[in-house]
Order: sequence, then structure tokens, then C-alpha cells
Amino acid sequence: MLLWIGALAIGVALGAASIGWIDQTMEFIATVYTRLFQLLAVPTIVLAVITTLASLGAQKESGRIFRTALKYTIATTVAAAAVGLLLYLLIRPDNLPAAVLAGGQTSLSEGVPALSYREHFLSVVPNNVVRPFLEGNVLSLMLLAFAVGMALARVKRTEGIETVLKGLQGLQELLFTLIRWLIRTLPLGILAFAAQLSAQVSAGVAIESLGKYVLIVLGSNCIQFFVVLPLFLLSRGLNPLHTLNRMMPAVLMALFTKSSAATLPVTMESAEKRLGVRPQVARFVLPICTTINMNGCATFILVSSLFVMQHGGTELTLPTMLLWLLISVVSAIGNAGVPMGCYFLTLSLMSGIGAPVGIMGIILPIYTIIDMVETAENVWSDSCVAAMTNRDVAAAE
Repeated sequence: MLLWIGALAIGVALGAASIGWIDQTMEFIATVYTRLFQLLAVPTIVLAVITTLASLGAQKESGRIFRTALKYTIATTVAAAAVGLLLYLLIRPDNLPAAVLAGGQTSLSEGVPALSYREHFLSVVPNNVVRPFLEGNVLSLMLLAFAVGMALARVKRTEGIETVLKGLQGLQELLFTLIRWLIRTLPLGILAFAAQLSAQVSAGVAIESLGKYVLIVLGSNCIQFFVVLPLFLLSRGLNPLHTLNRMMPAVLMALFTKSSAATLPVTMESAEKRLGVRPQVARFVLPICTTINMNGCATFILVSSLFVMQHGGTELTLPTMLLWLLISVVSAIGNAGVPMGCYFLTLSLMSGIGAPVGIMGIILPIYTIIDMVETAENVWSDSCVAAMTNRDVAAAE
């Protein structure tokens, strides 16, 4: 974290200096990182959705517990995205200046032909397997990934199917290794993007627009954390203050590690020994929730997607926003523990529809703060789902 903050500070200073050759170097580095993000983003989301859905097929022996946890997972994730949408409609962030957009390696969409909803729907339905990959049509790829993942979850686990699953998981592990390598060098990317933003911001307009964007994302997370999730607990007769107090070690660790997976041992120990969740519930529900229960990710994907599409000239009608609310929920559930998963998933989705993805480079320098809050919210939501599932299972016995 100190390295990232240091890169951000140095980048701002270099950009403010307005030295020609430095600005050109930073622009080159930022372009390289944007292209690398785009390279890894599409296979990341496809493999994440397939392997996550396929893994659900192995949970049939604990069907009642799983169905209860899944019910609360979907409900809290939809609620998180809905809160983000409401705040977006209330605050309405302004567009960034054209100079800043150019610095993000993008341009505003011009002369894009208008598509009817019928044409848009047909463009999403693939007519062969290869074309969506070649065209980078992420909506089509998500549809394919969802179908393949559900089929693998329902099919009988023969030796051939197990081989397919192991192959997909192996590809995912390989991809994660590449992503980890990219993340290790990410301070250089943050330095470049921060320098670009600092050099090309004019008259505080970008600061105002980005400030509203950050307010929407963090405000939505705080409302979900302190209002919505406690209301879920109260609806099941659970005390939110008691639950949060017992789970505080896990929530604090998530805040500073920015990793739900790394926090999982502390989350399970706190749930069992401090909150009193049954081991058979905690040890089954929490690992699943760490993979699929991503409240903060759903909010980030939806708000960031709307923010990027707004700059690309997309008309944000209510049906469009509701469609992207659904997409953000499905994408968040399919995140599957990807490092910087929310960021990569959003970039992948925006690449697939031809939106100005360079804005994601402008968001990158401040993403570390957003990621901290989102991860803490995700672990708190995992804790709530485990507590509610434990209560429902006990009541049913």
C-alpha cells in the first residue's frame, strides 16, 4: 500500500512539472498497461464465471445450506447494486474534460450508429463460438460462459468432465499467475496514470467529476455496510451491533489486506468462536461467499460502467441502467477471487461494448482506496450471510 501511495504521489508531482519528455514517457507506459489490462480481462471474466458456476455442482450434498446462503448472497448483491444506481441518479457525475479523456488513452464515441433494443439483443446472442472472442464481445462471452458453467454444474461428473474442469481450473491458475505478475509491476502503471491525470487536469473540472464518482462508489458501500446489511440482519432477528463487534477482526483485516481470500481464516475463526456460527455452516458458507458474495464489486462494476458509458455517449435510459444492474450482479458473483477482480471485470465489460476504457486508467490511481472499502464490505456481507444462514438452518431443525 505504501508503494502504491508513493507511486501516486510521485506521479502527481511528475505530471504537475509539465516536462515534455516525461509526459510522453508516462503516456507510453499508460498505453502499455491499458493494452495489457485489455489482454487479460476477457479470459479472466470468462474463466471466472465458468469455474464458479461449475463448482456449484459439487455442493448438492449440502443443498439446504447452500440454497439459503445463495438466496441471501443474491439479495444482498442486488441491494448493493441498487444503492449504487440510486446514488448515481441522485448525484449525476459530470463528464471529464476532453483533455483528460485523451490522457486516458481514449476518445469520445462519435457517429456510432443507434441500435434498436432488438438489434442490440441479437448482437449479444452468438452464432458461433469463435466470433465473440475475436470481436471481444463480452456480453456474448458472458452468455456463453454462463451456459457452459451451468451445464458443467448439472452434468454427471464423469472422468471426461473432470478432465475438462481440471483443464479450465489449470488455465485459470495460469491466468492468475500472469495477473499477479502484472500487479507486482502496477506501481509503475499507477505512476504513469497519475502523472497523466495531473498533467492534463484543468481548472479543477476533473477533480469535481472524479470526486462525485468516488462519492457515489464509497457512499454506496457505506450505505450498504451501515444501513442495508444491518436491516437484513434485523429482518432475521439478529443484532447488527453484536454481529459486527464479533466479526470486527475479520472486517479490519479485510480493510488492510484488500483480500477476502486472505482474510478467510480469520473470518471463519471469528464466525465460529466469537459469533457462534456452527462449524458445518461457517466452513461451508464462508468459502463459497468469499467466491460469489461480492457486494462491493457489484457496486463498483455498475457505477464505473455507467460512468464510462456516459463518457462514450451512451444514452443511460432506465432499461439500460437496469440491464447493467443485472450484468453487474452476475459479473460480481462470477468474480471468483480474481486479484483486482472488480477492476478487471469492469474493464473487460467496457472493452466488449466499445466504451472509452481509457477512463479506467484515470480511475486506477484511486482504486486502492476503493478496493480497501469494498473488501471490508464484502467480508462484512459474508459474515451477515453466514449468520443469517445459521439462524435459518437452526430454526428449520
